[in-house]
Amino acid sequence: MSAYLDIVPKILPGVIVTIEILLAASCLAIVVAFIAGLGRISRFAFIRRITAVYVELFRGTSLLVQLFWIFFALPAFGFQFTPFLAGVVALGLNYGAYGSEIVRGAIMAIPQGQTEASIALNMTRWQRLRLVILPQAIRMMLPGFGNTLIELLKGTSLVSLITLTDLTYKGLILQNTNLSYTFPVFIVLLVLYFIIALPLIIGVRKLEKNASRGVVRA
Repeated sequence: MSAYLDIVPKILPGVIVTIEILLAASCLAIVVAFIAGLGRISRFAFIRRITAVYVELFRGTSLLVQLFWIFFALPAFGFQFTPFLAGVVALGLNYGAYGSEIVRGAIMAIPQGQTEASIALNMTRWQRLRLVILPQAIRMMLPGFGNTLIELLKGTSLVSLITLTDLTYKGLILQNTNLSYTFPVFIVLLVLYFIIALPLIIGVRKLEKNASRGVVRA
């Protein structure tokens, strides 16, 4: 027990960094997901191709490689990132690519009759999207986005490899300085990551419940 009492205060500062990265990267991922998801169904072929290249590139390559590329390789081309910004950009773009498929899939799942009815009401394309399609599609996106955000939280552990003193970094430092702490450190990391993930799980479920009110199920 004394080992845990010694570990927890030393590892807690890393929790703040992990939460900051999670919040910033989540905001970026959601924005990118909607932009790319809508781009995938654009009526303009050029936009569809550009967004398809982005999505397949970030889904088809390792997050770790993307992180190293942004932090270590891009400075050679004149793009300098702080460790925090590199972590946020890599995580946001990577999980934004996965999220874009959630957006695209939800929008494509809306029955065609909804679009035809809104056309009959003389709505513009933007009005149809904003007033008819998106309100229904967002309800279907919530479970997928919930899973993506939890995956993003787990992905934050990789930012320790670019010198960010996050939760994992703090734990590894403690484990390397005292090998007898190996088991307690990873138990504490396990518990702390779960505690951070718990509000995400509860929050998404509450949003799903609120969004489903008044919806008639077939």
